[in-house]
Amino acid sequence: MITQCNECLTHKELLVLYDIASLISDSRDIQKSLEKSLSALKNALDLGNCVIYKLEDEQLSICASIGFNKHQKNISEYKLGEGATGLAAKSMEPVVIANIHNDIIFLNKSGNKNNETISYIAVPLIAENNVIGVIGANLTKSTKIDFEQTVRILTIVSSLFAQYINSNMSITKEKERLEELKLYYKMEWDSKVHNFGDIIGDSEKMQNVYKVIERIAQSEVTVLVRGETGTGKELVASAIHKRSKRNDEPFIKLNCAAITDTLLESELFGHEKGAFTDAKETRKGRFELADGGTLFLDEIGDISASAQVKLLRVLQEREFERVGGSKTIRVNVRLVAATNRDLEQMVKDGEFREDLYYRLNVIPIDLPPLRKRGEDIKLLVNFFLERSMLNHKKRVSITNEAMSKLMSYPWPGNVRELENTIERIVLMGNEDGITAEDMMLLLPALNNEKASEKHMQIPFENKTLDDLEKEAIINALENSGGNLSEAAKVLGITQRQIGYKVKKYGI
Repeated sequence: MITQCNECLTHKELLVLYDIASLISDSRDIQKSLEKSLSALKNALDLGNCVIYKLEDEQLSICASIGFNKHQKNISEYKLGEGATGLAAKSMEPVVIANIHNDIIFLNKSGNKNNETISYIAVPLIAENNVIGVIGANLTKSTKIDFEQTVRILTIVSSLFAQYINSNMSITKEKERLEELKLYYKMEWDSKVHNFGDIIGDSEKMQNVYKVIERIAQSEVTVLVRGETGTGKELVASAIHKRSKRNDEPFIKLNCAAITDTLLESELFGHEKGAFTDAKETRKGRFELADGGTLFLDEIGDISASAQVKLLRVLQEREFERVGGSKTIRVNVRLVAATNRDLEQMVKDGEFREDLYYRLNVIPIDLPPLRKRGEDIKLLVNFFLERSMLNHKKRVSITNEAMSKLMSYPWPGNVRELENTIERIVLMGNEDGITAEDMMLLLPALNNEKASEKHMQIPFENKTLDDLEKEAIINALENSGGNLSEAAKVLGITQRQIGYKVKKYGI
């Protein structure tokens, strides 16, 4: 009885299913475990060539096979609906070719057909209601099971393979995403010059900003943060993300002004290999990296007309194509944009799309300049002072007279300029205490009485953001003797940015 049982087909099927389940659950090399599984299936049921095709971009190519050489693997590719293999993938149903020698649906691209082969059966691999591939097998003259039995066993096996391949794909995709995020955050960390920590300020104007953040953080609306350079727009975007439902997902940033027009679209949407001269490999853009999370686009007013059109489409349709690609990619991203420019005037001048402006300006948050935040200056001074002393292992104190000088200065570079100034004070200041006279030397703008008076006389209430920025740059250049590098340091911006601004305002 035992001998007869071992010979029965059902027992063989159970044994091969057990072998396959063991092989795919105890291996990290997907190709080897699939090939061993196909070999077990072929030998147990006397099948002919066995093959697993993987579906990518509507193209079926061999993932694992038994009985195919390298050349046959390369040429055995099928489009959806092409031949018996492609038809099985498209219809999501098994396809049986009873006689491969007189059925035109059997294309035999591999050239593997011989006199021993009689039939071919293709069964789709389905995971989460999606076709991810096809398993195919030949029935030969020595095969002892019929079409119905073969379809049954291949359907069971296809379910095991589909789950195994799908899980492996998900793990690989997640590893790639984490590696990309790791690389992105490393680049952010390496290139980051200013790190303000959390938002600091108790003034009424900042309290109003906090209230808006708390109200809109949990929603999915697009936010436009407005304010002068150095007021902390990135910190506001980060605060919104941290308090949102997406706080466990990526927070991705991009300064649109720091990238040329030709590279901006590639940074935003990614590019395919060979899309342009330096595109040596496919690369995901910031939108794909931020999928599920929040994307912060700083200096949004500086993007080109072409990028504006593509950005509008993403906001409307939640989809885009990489540069040089045709595949549509869908993303779920919350956008927080920021600008120091007068977008309304840019719309009137035809420099910025009106429909994009309204898409971005759903919830506006206006950040006050540092000169209008009163006692917040003292809070920020003490915060940066403590941190800088810790970094440089040096104790420095600021006298009340010196603090008054800091409080009276208009800070055209806002918080960023304040941070740089405090670091200079710690590095160059006297450990016995910074006096008002010391402060005049450490903050050159204060040392120029005429320049200081000019700062104080600026009628801010009647100026646009562009006017204030232009005057701040002019003052910084005058105080630094026309040295762009020194002026950029005073304002807390890069030399590239000040060069762009000088050209923009015709200074």
